[in-house]
Amino acid sequence: MRPISHLAQRMLGLPPPLTRDVVVQRDLRVPMADGTTLLADRWAPRSGGERLPLVLVRSPYGRRGPIGVQLGRVPAERGFQVLIQSVRGTHGSGGDFDPIRQERDDGLTTLDWVVKQPWCGESVVLAGASYLGYVQWAVADRLPPQVKAMIPNMTDSALTLEFLRSDGLSLETPFIWGVTNAVDEPAGVLRGLAQMRRRQRALDTLPLDRADVAATGQRVPYIQDILAHDADAERWTGIDHRHRVPATTVPVSSIGGWYDIFLPGQIRDFQALQEAGREARLTIGPWTHANLDNTPTRELLTFGLALAQGREPPRRPPVRLYVTGEEAWADFASWPPRGYWPRRFHLQPGGALSTGAPPVSAPDRYRYDPADPTPAVGGVRASGGGRKDNAKLEARPDVLTYTTPVLDQDVEVVGEVGAQIWFRSSRPFADVFVRLCDVDERGRSVNVCDGLVSVSGADRVSRATVRLWPTAHRFRRGHRIRVQVSSGSFPRFARNPGTGESHATAVELRPADQEVYHDPARPSAVVLPVHGAH
Repeated sequence: MRPISHLAQRMLGLPPPLTRDVVVQRDLRVPMADGTTLLADRWAPRSGGERLPLVLVRSPYGRRGPIGVQLGRVPAERGFQVLIQSVRGTHGSGGDFDPIRQERDDGLTTLDWVVKQPWCGESVVLAGASYLGYVQWAVADRLPPQVKAMIPNMTDSALTLEFLRSDGLSLETPFIWGVTNAVDEPAGVLRGLAQMRRRQRALDTLPLDRADVAATGQRVPYIQDILAHDADAERWTGIDHRHRVPATTVPVSSIGGWYDIFLPGQIRDFQALQEAGREARLTIGPWTHANLDNTPTRELLTFGLALAQGREPPRRPPVRLYVTGEEAWADFASWPPRGYWPRRFHLQPGGALSTGAPPVSAPDRYRYDPADPTPAVGGVRASGGGRKDNAKLEARPDVLTYTTPVLDQDVEVVGEVGAQIWFRSSRPFADVFVRLCDVDERGRSVNVCDGLVSVSGADRVSRATVRLWPTAHRFRRGHRIRVQVSSGSFPRFARNPGTGESHATAVELRPADQEVYHDPARPSAVVLPVHGAH
Protein backbone atom coordinates (compact mmCIF):
# COMPACT_ATOMS: atom_id res chain seq x y z
CA MET A 1 0.00 0.00 0.00
CA ARG A 2 3.00 2.33 0.15
CA PRO A 3 2.59 3.45 -3.51
CA ILE A 4 -0.97 4.53 -2.65
CA SER A 5 0.39 6.49 0.31
CA HIS A 6 2.88 8.33 -1.91
CA LEU A 7 0.18 9.00 -4.53
CA ALA A 8 -2.20 10.43 -1.90
CA GLN A 9 0.57 12.63 -0.56
CA ARG A 10 1.25 14.08 -4.02
CA MET A 11 -2.40 14.51 -4.96
CA LEU A 12 -3.26 16.28 -1.70
CA GLY A 13 -0.05 18.33 -1.62
CA LEU A 14 0.88 17.16 1.88
CA PRO A 15 4.25 16.87 3.60
CA PRO A 16 5.63 13.35 4.22
CA PRO A 17 3.73 11.39 6.90
CA LEU A 18 4.95 10.28 10.30
CA THR A 19 4.56 6.67 9.16
CA ARG A 20 3.39 4.76 6.10
CA ASP A 21 2.95 1.54 8.04
CA VAL A 22 -0.80 1.61 8.63
CA VAL A 23 -3.18 -1.29 9.31
CA VAL A 24 -6.95 -1.58 8.91
CA GLN A 25 -9.37 -3.53 11.07
CA ARG A 26 -12.29 -4.30 8.80
CA ASP A 27 -15.98 -4.67 9.64
CA LEU A 28 -15.98 -3.80 13.32
CA ARG A 29 -19.51 -4.38 14.59
CA VAL A 30 -21.19 -1.41 16.26
CA PRO A 31 -24.53 -2.29 17.93
CA MET A 32 -27.37 0.24 17.76
CA ALA A 33 -30.11 0.70 20.37
CA ASP A 34 -32.66 -1.26 18.34
CA GLY A 35 -30.36 -4.25 17.84
CA THR A 36 -29.20 -3.28 14.35
CA THR A 37 -25.45 -3.64 13.73
CA LEU A 38 -23.49 -1.04 11.77
CA LEU A 39 -20.07 -1.85 10.32
CA ALA A 40 -16.94 0.27 10.63
CA ASP A 41 -13.26 0.14 9.60
CA ARG A 42 -10.52 1.35 11.93
CA TRP A 43 -7.31 2.75 10.47
CA ALA A 44 -4.27 3.15 12.73
CA PRO A 45 -0.47 3.04 12.66
CA ARG A 46 0.75 -0.53 13.06
CA SER A 47 2.85 0.57 16.03
CA GLY A 48 1.48 2.89 18.71
CA GLY A 49 -1.97 3.33 17.16
CA GLU A 50 -3.97 2.68 20.30
CA ARG A 51 -4.99 5.69 22.38
CA LEU A 52 -4.09 8.15 19.60
CA PRO A 53 -6.63 10.92 18.92
CA LEU A 54 -9.50 9.43 16.93
CA VAL A 55 -11.23 10.85 13.87
CA LEU A 56 -14.83 9.62 13.59
CA VAL A 57 -16.38 9.62 10.12
CA ARG A 58 -19.94 8.39 9.49
CA SER A 59 -20.77 7.93 5.80
CA PRO A 60 -23.32 6.42 3.38
CA TYR A 61 -20.66 6.18 0.65
CA GLY A 62 -18.64 3.19 1.79
CA ARG A 63 -15.38 2.62 3.65
CA ARG A 64 -13.03 1.27 0.96
CA GLY A 65 -11.28 2.60 -2.12
CA PRO A 66 -10.53 6.34 -2.44
CA ILE A 67 -12.72 7.16 0.58
CA GLY A 68 -10.70 4.81 2.76
CA VAL A 69 -7.42 6.25 1.50
CA GLN A 70 -8.28 9.93 1.91
CA LEU A 71 -10.38 9.76 5.06
CA GLY A 72 -8.67 6.77 6.70
CA ARG A 73 -5.09 6.24 5.58
CA VAL A 74 -4.01 9.88 5.23
CA PRO A 75 -4.94 10.96 8.80
CA ALA A 76 -3.72 7.62 10.24
CA GLU A 77 -0.28 8.30 8.76
CA ARG A 78 -0.18 11.73 10.40
CA GLY A 79 -1.01 11.43 14.08
CA PHE A 80 -4.57 10.09 14.21
CA GLN A 81 -6.41 6.82 14.27
CA VAL A 82 -9.62 6.83 12.22
CA LEU A 83 -12.96 5.05 12.44
CA ILE A 84 -15.07 5.13 9.26
CA GLN A 85 -18.57 3.81 9.83
CA SER A 86 -21.16 2.99 7.16
CA VAL A 87 -24.48 4.48 8.22
CA ARG A 88 -27.56 2.33 8.57
CA GLY A 89 -28.56 0.37 5.49
CA THR A 90 -25.38 1.13 3.48
CA HIS A 91 -22.32 -0.95 2.54
CA GLY A 92 -22.94 -3.87 4.85
CA SER A 93 -24.47 -2.04 7.79
CA GLY A 94 -27.79 -3.45 8.93
CA GLY A 95 -31.21 -1.88 8.66
CA ASP A 96 -32.71 0.23 5.87
CA PHE A 97 -31.20 3.46 4.58
CA ASP A 98 -33.79 6.17 5.18
CA PRO A 99 -31.73 9.23 4.28
CA ILE A 100 -31.02 11.79 7.04
CA ARG A 101 -33.66 10.44 9.44
CA GLN A 102 -31.64 7.99 11.57
CA GLU A 103 -28.47 9.99 12.11
CA ARG A 104 -29.34 11.55 15.45
CA ASP A 105 -29.99 8.28 17.34
CA ASP A 106 -27.39 6.22 15.48
CA GLY A 107 -24.77 8.95 15.85
CA LEU A 108 -25.24 9.28 19.60
CA THR A 109 -25.16 5.49 20.04
CA THR A 110 -21.99 5.27 17.95
CA LEU A 111 -20.24 7.95 20.01
CA ASP A 112 -21.18 6.16 23.22
CA TRP A 113 -19.73 2.92 21.82
CA VAL A 114 -16.56 4.57 20.50
CA VAL A 115 -15.48 6.23 23.75
CA LYS A 116 -15.80 2.90 25.59
CA GLN A 117 -13.42 1.03 23.27
CA PRO A 118 -10.01 0.14 24.75
CA TRP A 119 -8.19 1.62 21.75
CA CYS A 120 -10.01 4.97 21.99
CA GLY A 121 -7.92 7.62 23.69
CA GLU A 122 -9.06 10.76 25.44
CA SER A 123 -9.88 12.81 22.34
CA VAL A 124 -12.17 12.49 19.33
CA VAL A 125 -12.60 14.78 16.32
CA LEU A 126 -15.69 14.67 14.08
CA ALA A 127 -14.94 15.28 10.40
CA GLY A 128 -16.37 14.96 6.92
CA ALA A 129 -18.14 16.75 4.08
CA SER A 130 -21.74 16.96 2.86
CA TYR A 131 -23.76 14.10 4.42
CA LEU A 132 -20.67 13.35 6.55
CA GLY A 133 -20.89 16.88 7.90
CA TYR A 134 -24.63 16.81 8.48
CA VAL A 135 -24.29 13.78 10.77
CA GLN A 136 -21.99 15.89 12.95
CA TRP A 137 -24.67 18.54 13.46
CA ALA A 138 -27.19 15.81 14.29
CA VAL A 139 -25.31 15.11 17.55
CA ALA A 140 -23.65 18.48 18.18
CA ASP A 141 -25.61 19.33 21.33
CA ARG A 142 -24.86 16.04 23.14
CA LEU A 143 -21.18 15.45 22.56
CA PRO A 144 -19.26 13.42 25.15
CA PRO A 145 -16.30 15.20 26.75
CA GLN A 146 -13.86 13.20 24.61
CA VAL A 147 -14.98 15.13 21.50
CA LYS A 148 -12.65 18.12 21.09
CA ALA A 149 -13.54 19.56 17.66
CA MET A 150 -15.87 19.40 14.66
CA ILE A 151 -14.85 20.01 11.04
CA PRO A 152 -18.00 19.99 8.89
CA ASN A 153 -17.38 20.72 5.20
CA MET A 154 -19.76 21.65 2.37
CA THR A 155 -22.83 21.03 4.53
CA ASP A 156 -25.39 22.55 6.85
CA SER A 157 -27.47 21.49 9.82
CA ALA A 158 -30.74 21.21 7.86
CA LEU A 159 -29.40 19.69 4.62
CA THR A 160 -32.40 18.66 2.47
CA LEU A 161 -34.55 21.58 3.63
CA GLU A 162 -32.55 24.06 1.50
CA PHE A 163 -33.74 22.21 -1.61
CA LEU A 164 -37.40 22.35 -0.61
CA ARG A 165 -38.09 26.08 -0.44
CA SER A 166 -41.69 26.72 -1.47
CA ASP A 167 -40.43 29.75 -3.40
CA GLY A 168 -38.01 27.77 -5.56
CA LEU A 169 -37.65 23.99 -5.75
CA SER A 170 -34.03 22.94 -6.19
CA LEU A 171 -34.29 19.85 -8.39
CA GLU A 172 -31.02 18.61 -9.85
CA THR A 173 -28.96 18.04 -6.71
CA PRO A 174 -31.49 16.11 -4.60
CA PHE A 175 -32.62 14.11 -7.62
CA ILE A 176 -29.14 13.03 -8.69
CA TRP A 177 -28.16 12.30 -5.08
CA GLY A 178 -31.34 10.36 -4.41
CA VAL A 179 -31.14 8.07 -7.44
CA THR A 180 -27.38 7.56 -7.07
CA ASN A 181 -27.76 6.34 -3.51
CA ALA A 182 -30.86 4.28 -4.23
CA VAL A 183 -29.26 1.95 -6.79
CA ASP A 184 -26.14 -0.11 -6.14
CA GLU A 185 -24.77 -0.41 -9.68
CA PRO A 186 -21.36 -1.63 -10.84
CA ALA A 187 -18.65 1.00 -10.83
CA GLY A 188 -16.38 1.97 -13.72
CA VAL A 189 -15.75 5.26 -15.48
CA LEU A 190 -17.68 4.53 -18.69
CA ARG A 191 -20.60 2.98 -16.87
CA GLY A 192 -20.64 5.84 -14.41
CA LEU A 193 -20.77 8.42 -17.21
CA ALA A 194 -23.59 6.53 -18.90
CA GLN A 195 -25.52 6.45 -15.61
CA MET A 196 -25.04 10.18 -15.10
CA ARG A 197 -26.27 10.97 -18.64
CA ARG A 198 -29.32 8.76 -18.13
CA ARG A 199 -30.11 10.47 -14.84
CA GLN A 200 -29.73 13.93 -16.32
CA ARG A 201 -32.06 12.99 -19.19
CA ALA A 202 -34.57 11.67 -16.67
CA LEU A 203 -35.02 15.20 -15.34
CA ASP A 204 -36.90 16.01 -18.59
CA THR A 205 -39.52 13.39 -17.69
CA LEU A 206 -43.09 14.56 -17.12
CA PRO A 207 -44.65 14.21 -14.69
CA LEU A 208 -41.59 14.63 -12.49
CA ASP A 209 -42.78 11.97 -10.06
CA ARG A 210 -41.93 9.42 -12.78
CA ALA A 211 -38.38 10.69 -13.27
CA ASP A 212 -36.93 8.32 -10.67
CA VAL A 213 -38.35 5.34 -12.58
CA ALA A 214 -36.94 6.74 -15.83
CA ALA A 215 -33.52 6.99 -14.21
CA THR A 216 -33.39 3.76 -12.21
CA GLY A 217 -36.29 1.54 -13.21
CA GLN A 218 -37.81 1.84 -9.73
CA ARG A 219 -39.44 4.24 -7.33
CA VAL A 220 -37.03 6.11 -5.03
CA PRO A 221 -38.71 7.11 -1.75
CA TYR A 222 -36.39 10.09 -1.15
CA ILE A 223 -37.23 11.53 -4.61
CA GLN A 224 -40.94 11.03 -4.03
CA ASP A 225 -40.62 12.80 -0.68
CA ILE A 226 -38.85 15.89 -2.03
CA LEU A 227 -41.47 16.24 -4.78
CA ALA A 228 -44.47 15.69 -2.50
CA HIS A 229 -43.46 17.53 0.68
CA ASP A 230 -42.16 21.07 1.05
CA ALA A 231 -39.85 22.19 3.84
CA ASP A 232 -42.67 22.69 6.35
CA ALA A 233 -44.21 19.24 5.90
CA GLU A 234 -44.46 16.84 8.83
CA ARG A 235 -42.53 14.28 6.77
CA TRP A 236 -39.32 16.19 7.51
CA THR A 237 -39.81 16.41 11.26
CA GLY A 238 -36.62 15.55 13.08
CA ILE A 239 -34.14 16.21 10.27
CA ASP A 240 -33.66 19.90 11.06
CA HIS A 241 -30.78 20.32 13.52
CA ARG A 242 -30.43 24.09 13.33
CA HIS A 243 -31.48 24.45 16.97
CA ARG A 244 -28.53 22.25 18.03
CA VAL A 245 -25.91 24.55 16.51
CA PRO A 246 -25.79 27.20 19.29
CA ALA A 247 -25.53 24.41 21.89
CA THR A 248 -22.34 23.04 20.33
CA THR A 249 -19.64 23.12 23.00
CA VAL A 250 -16.51 22.30 20.96
CA PRO A 251 -14.59 24.49 18.51
CA VAL A 252 -15.93 24.22 14.96
CA SER A 253 -14.11 24.85 11.69
CA SER A 254 -16.51 25.01 8.73
CA ILE A 255 -15.28 24.86 5.13
CA GLY A 256 -17.52 25.86 2.24
CA GLY A 257 -17.43 26.89 -1.41
CA TRP A 258 -18.84 29.89 -3.26
CA TYR A 259 -20.56 27.53 -5.68
CA ASP A 260 -21.60 24.93 -3.14
CA ILE A 261 -25.24 23.90 -2.80
CA PHE A 262 -25.20 24.30 1.01
CA LEU A 263 -23.36 27.62 1.34
CA PRO A 264 -26.23 29.78 2.69
CA GLY A 265 -26.99 27.21 5.39
CA GLN A 266 -23.34 26.79 6.26
CA ILE A 267 -22.97 30.54 6.77
CA ARG A 268 -26.17 30.56 8.85
CA ASP A 269 -24.71 27.87 11.11
CA PHE A 270 -21.45 29.81 11.50
CA GLN A 271 -23.36 32.96 12.44
CA ALA A 272 -25.37 31.00 15.02
CA LEU A 273 -22.12 29.79 16.59
CA GLN A 274 -20.67 33.30 16.70
CA GLU A 275 -23.85 34.78 18.18
CA ALA A 276 -23.79 32.07 20.87
CA GLY A 277 -20.18 32.98 21.73
CA ARG A 278 -18.80 29.64 20.52
CA GLU A 279 -15.31 29.20 19.13
CA ALA A 280 -15.80 28.97 15.38
CA ARG A 281 -14.03 29.65 12.13
CA LEU A 282 -15.27 29.73 8.54
CA THR A 283 -13.31 29.18 5.34
CA ILE A 284 -14.92 29.69 1.91
CA GLY A 285 -13.00 28.96 -1.29
CA PRO A 286 -13.73 29.10 -5.04
CA TRP A 287 -15.14 25.57 -5.01
CA THR A 288 -18.22 23.65 -6.08
CA HIS A 289 -19.65 20.82 -4.02
CA ALA A 290 -17.71 18.25 -6.02
CA ASN A 291 -14.50 20.23 -6.52
CA LEU A 292 -12.65 20.89 -3.28
CA ASP A 293 -8.89 21.05 -2.72
CA ASN A 294 -6.92 19.72 0.26
CA THR A 295 -8.14 22.41 2.68
CA PRO A 296 -10.28 20.00 4.79
CA THR A 297 -7.35 17.60 5.18
CA ARG A 298 -5.00 20.40 6.17
CA GLU A 299 -7.54 21.76 8.64
CA LEU A 300 -7.91 18.32 10.21
CA LEU A 301 -4.12 18.02 10.58
CA THR A 302 -3.68 21.51 12.06
CA PHE A 303 -6.85 22.72 13.77
CA GLY A 304 -8.23 19.26 14.59
CA LEU A 305 -5.01 17.57 15.69
CA ALA A 306 -3.92 20.50 17.84
CA LEU A 307 -7.19 20.52 19.77
CA ALA A 308 -7.13 16.74 20.08
CA GLN A 309 -3.66 16.95 21.61
CA GLY A 310 -4.64 19.72 24.01
CA ARG A 311 -2.80 22.46 22.12
CA GLU A 312 -3.99 25.77 20.70
CA PRO A 313 -4.47 25.56 16.92
CA PRO A 314 -2.63 28.08 14.75
CA ARG A 315 -4.26 31.45 15.30
CA ARG A 316 -6.11 33.20 12.49
CA PRO A 317 -9.11 35.51 12.12
CA PRO A 318 -12.45 33.70 12.29
CA VAL A 319 -13.38 34.22 8.62
CA ARG A 320 -11.11 33.42 5.67
CA LEU A 321 -12.51 34.07 2.21
CA TYR A 322 -11.17 33.53 -1.29
CA VAL A 323 -11.95 36.75 -3.17
CA THR A 324 -12.72 35.83 -6.77
CA GLY A 325 -11.71 38.41 -9.32
CA GLU A 326 -8.75 39.29 -7.14
CA GLU A 327 -7.91 35.55 -6.88
CA ALA A 328 -6.49 35.92 -3.37
CA TRP A 329 -7.41 35.02 0.21
CA ALA A 330 -8.53 37.65 2.71
CA ASP A 331 -9.25 37.42 6.45
CA PHE A 332 -12.14 39.02 8.35
CA ALA A 333 -13.45 39.11 11.91
CA SER A 334 -17.05 38.16 11.13
CA TRP A 335 -19.69 37.38 8.53
CA PRO A 336 -20.84 39.57 7.01
CA PRO A 337 -17.61 41.57 7.26
CA ARG A 338 -17.74 45.12 8.52
CA GLY A 339 -17.07 47.98 6.15
CA TYR A 340 -19.29 46.73 3.31
CA TRP A 341 -22.49 48.67 2.72
CA PRO A 342 -25.47 47.98 0.45
CA ARG A 343 -25.37 49.82 -2.86
CA ARG A 344 -28.25 49.63 -5.31
CA PHE A 345 -27.42 49.14 -8.98
CA HIS A 346 -30.59 49.93 -10.90
CA LEU A 347 -31.72 48.28 -14.09
CA GLN A 348 -31.99 50.92 -16.79
CA PRO A 349 -33.59 51.10 -20.26
CA GLY A 350 -31.44 49.92 -23.12
CA GLY A 351 -29.76 47.21 -21.04
CA ALA A 352 -27.82 49.65 -18.85
CA LEU A 353 -27.03 49.23 -15.14
CA SER A 354 -26.04 52.09 -12.84
CA THR A 355 -26.37 53.45 -9.32
CA GLY A 356 -28.57 56.27 -10.59
CA ALA A 357 -32.35 56.14 -10.42
CA PRO A 358 -33.99 54.84 -13.60
CA PRO A 359 -35.89 57.28 -15.84
CA VAL A 360 -39.46 56.92 -17.03
CA SER A 361 -39.29 53.95 -19.41
CA ALA A 362 -41.26 51.05 -20.81
CA PRO A 363 -40.64 47.56 -19.38
CA ASP A 364 -38.44 45.03 -21.09
CA ARG A 365 -40.09 41.85 -22.32
CA TYR A 366 -39.20 38.26 -23.01
CA ARG A 367 -41.00 34.94 -23.41
CA TYR A 368 -40.27 31.99 -21.16
CA ASP A 369 -41.16 28.56 -22.53
CA PRO A 370 -40.88 25.71 -20.00
CA ALA A 371 -40.75 23.26 -22.91
CA ASP A 372 -37.44 24.93 -23.85
CA PRO A 373 -36.36 26.07 -20.38
CA THR A 374 -33.61 28.59 -19.78
CA PRO A 375 -30.65 26.32 -18.98
CA ALA A 376 -28.41 26.26 -15.94
CA VAL A 377 -24.87 27.24 -16.93
CA GLY A 378 -22.19 26.77 -14.28
CA GLY A 379 -22.92 28.21 -10.86
CA VAL A 380 -24.33 26.06 -8.08
CA ARG A 381 -24.63 22.63 -9.69
CA ALA A 382 -24.32 18.99 -8.69
CA SER A 383 -21.73 18.71 -11.46
CA GLY A 384 -20.37 21.09 -14.08
CA GLY A 385 -20.78 24.10 -11.80
CA GLY A 386 -18.53 27.02 -10.94
CA ARG A 387 -17.42 29.93 -13.09
CA LYS A 388 -18.36 29.63 -16.77
CA ASP A 389 -18.49 31.74 -19.92
CA ASN A 390 -22.08 33.00 -20.14
CA ALA A 391 -22.02 34.05 -23.80
CA LYS A 392 -24.42 31.38 -25.10
CA LEU A 393 -26.78 31.87 -22.17
CA GLU A 394 -26.89 35.64 -22.64
CA ALA A 395 -27.55 35.23 -26.37
CA ARG A 396 -30.87 33.51 -25.67
CA PRO A 397 -34.02 35.61 -26.22
CA ASP A 398 -35.35 34.57 -22.79
CA VAL A 399 -32.45 36.21 -20.92
CA LEU A 400 -32.23 39.97 -20.31
CA THR A 401 -28.92 41.61 -19.44
CA TYR A 402 -28.10 44.96 -17.82
CA THR A 403 -24.47 46.17 -17.78
CA THR A 404 -22.59 49.07 -16.21
CA PRO A 405 -20.16 51.25 -18.13
CA VAL A 406 -16.51 50.28 -17.84
CA LEU A 407 -15.43 50.66 -14.20
CA ASP A 408 -12.89 53.39 -13.52
CA GLN A 409 -11.90 51.79 -10.21
CA ASP A 410 -12.13 48.41 -8.49
CA VAL A 411 -15.43 47.50 -6.84
CA GLU A 412 -15.12 44.93 -4.05
CA VAL A 413 -18.30 43.08 -3.10
CA VAL A 414 -18.32 40.87 0.03
CA GLY A 415 -21.43 39.63 1.80
CA GLU A 416 -25.08 38.86 1.12
CA VAL A 417 -26.37 39.77 -2.35
CA GLY A 418 -30.01 40.43 -3.17
CA ALA A 419 -32.21 41.77 -5.95
CA GLN A 420 -35.59 43.48 -6.13
CA ILE A 421 -37.15 43.00 -9.54
CA TRP A 422 -40.44 44.62 -10.48
CA PHE A 423 -42.08 41.99 -12.62
CA ARG A 424 -45.27 40.88 -14.33
CA SER A 425 -46.13 37.68 -16.18
CA SER A 426 -48.98 36.69 -18.46
CA ARG A 427 -49.38 33.71 -16.10
CA PRO A 428 -50.23 33.84 -12.39
CA PHE A 429 -47.27 31.56 -11.60
CA ALA A 430 -43.71 32.39 -12.69
CA ASP A 431 -40.08 32.35 -11.57
CA VAL A 432 -37.55 35.16 -11.48
CA PHE A 433 -33.88 34.17 -11.78
CA VAL A 434 -31.17 36.80 -11.25
CA ARG A 435 -27.46 36.30 -11.90
CA LEU A 436 -24.55 38.64 -11.18
CA CYS A 437 -21.69 38.50 -13.71
CA ASP A 438 -18.25 40.04 -14.24
CA VAL A 439 -17.54 41.18 -17.81
CA ASP A 440 -13.84 41.52 -18.58
CA GLU A 441 -12.02 43.78 -21.08
CA ARG A 442 -12.60 41.25 -23.88
CA GLY A 443 -16.35 41.13 -23.22
CA ARG A 444 -16.31 37.68 -21.62
CA SER A 445 -19.10 37.40 -19.05
CA VAL A 446 -18.45 35.07 -16.10
CA ASN A 447 -21.02 34.29 -13.41
CA VAL A 448 -20.37 35.40 -9.82
CA CYS A 449 -23.55 34.41 -7.93
CA ASP A 450 -27.25 33.95 -8.56
CA GLY A 451 -30.63 32.97 -7.12
CA LEU A 452 -34.26 32.25 -7.99
CA VAL A 453 -37.65 32.97 -6.46
CA SER A 454 -41.07 31.62 -7.43
CA VAL A 455 -43.88 34.18 -7.59
CA SER A 456 -47.60 33.52 -7.23
CA GLY A 457 -49.94 36.23 -8.37
CA ALA A 458 -47.30 37.02 -10.97
CA ASP A 459 -49.92 38.29 -13.44
CA ARG A 460 -50.04 41.48 -11.35
CA VAL A 461 -47.11 43.88 -11.22
CA SER A 462 -45.20 43.10 -8.05
CA ARG A 463 -41.72 43.29 -6.60
CA ALA A 464 -39.92 39.93 -6.57
CA THR A 465 -37.26 39.76 -3.86
CA VAL A 466 -34.50 37.38 -4.88
CA ARG A 467 -31.84 36.05 -2.50
CA LEU A 468 -28.63 35.43 -4.45
CA TRP A 469 -25.82 33.24 -3.13
CA PRO A 470 -23.33 35.10 -0.90
CA THR A 471 -20.06 36.13 -2.50
CA ALA A 472 -16.66 37.76 -2.15
CA HIS A 473 -15.65 39.21 -5.51
CA ARG A 474 -13.59 42.09 -6.82
CA PHE A 475 -14.74 43.70 -10.07
CA ARG A 476 -11.52 45.04 -11.54
CA ARG A 477 -11.05 48.48 -13.04
CA GLY A 478 -11.68 48.12 -16.76
CA HIS A 479 -14.33 45.43 -16.19
CA ARG A 480 -18.12 45.86 -16.13
CA ILE A 481 -20.81 44.60 -13.76
CA ARG A 482 -23.67 42.73 -15.41
CA VAL A 483 -27.01 41.46 -14.15
CA GLN A 484 -29.03 38.80 -15.93
CA VAL A 485 -32.78 38.43 -15.45
CA SER A 486 -34.65 35.37 -16.69
CA SER A 487 -37.27 32.90 -15.52
CA GLY A 488 -35.35 29.71 -14.95
CA SER A 489 -32.15 27.79 -14.51
CA PHE A 490 -33.00 24.20 -15.44
CA PRO A 491 -32.33 21.58 -14.16
CA ARG A 492 -30.77 23.25 -11.12
CA PHE A 493 -34.26 24.51 -10.33
CA ALA A 494 -37.44 22.78 -11.44
CA ARG A 495 -39.01 24.55 -14.40
CA ASN A 496 -42.17 26.49 -13.65
CA PRO A 497 -45.01 25.02 -15.77
CA GLY A 498 -47.00 28.24 -15.42
CA THR A 499 -50.12 26.39 -14.28
CA GLY A 500 -49.74 26.40 -10.52
CA GLU A 501 -49.91 22.62 -10.52
CA SER A 502 -47.60 20.59 -8.29
CA HIS A 503 -44.10 20.02 -9.65
CA ALA A 504 -44.63 16.33 -9.00
CA THR A 505 -47.69 15.90 -11.21
CA ALA A 506 -47.59 18.75 -13.76
CA VAL A 507 -47.58 17.61 -17.39
CA GLU A 508 -48.84 20.72 -19.17
CA LEU A 509 -46.21 23.38 -19.90
CA ARG A 510 -47.50 26.86 -20.69
CA PRO A 511 -45.26 29.60 -22.15
CA ALA A 512 -45.38 32.96 -20.40
CA ASP A 513 -44.73 36.52 -21.56
CA GLN A 514 -42.71 38.32 -18.91
CA GLU A 515 -42.14 42.01 -18.21
CA VAL A 516 -39.34 43.59 -16.17
CA TYR A 517 -39.90 47.18 -15.04
CA HIS A 518 -37.33 49.91 -14.46
CA ASP A 519 -38.86 53.31 -13.83
CA PRO A 520 -39.06 55.75 -10.90
CA ALA A 521 -42.13 54.03 -9.42
CA ARG A 522 -40.76 50.51 -9.99
CA PRO A 523 -36.95 50.73 -9.66
CA SER A 524 -35.65 47.20 -10.18
CA ALA A 525 -32.17 46.77 -8.72
CA VAL A 526 -29.51 44.38 -7.56
CA VAL A 527 -28.19 45.23 -4.09
CA LEU A 528 -24.46 44.65 -3.62
CA PRO A 529 -22.47 44.95 -0.37
CA VAL A 530 -19.70 47.23 -1.58
CA HIS A 531 -16.55 48.11 0.35
CA GLY A 532 -16.61 51.66 1.61
CA ALA A 533 -20.00 52.48 0.08
CA HIS A 534 -22.04 54.25 2.74
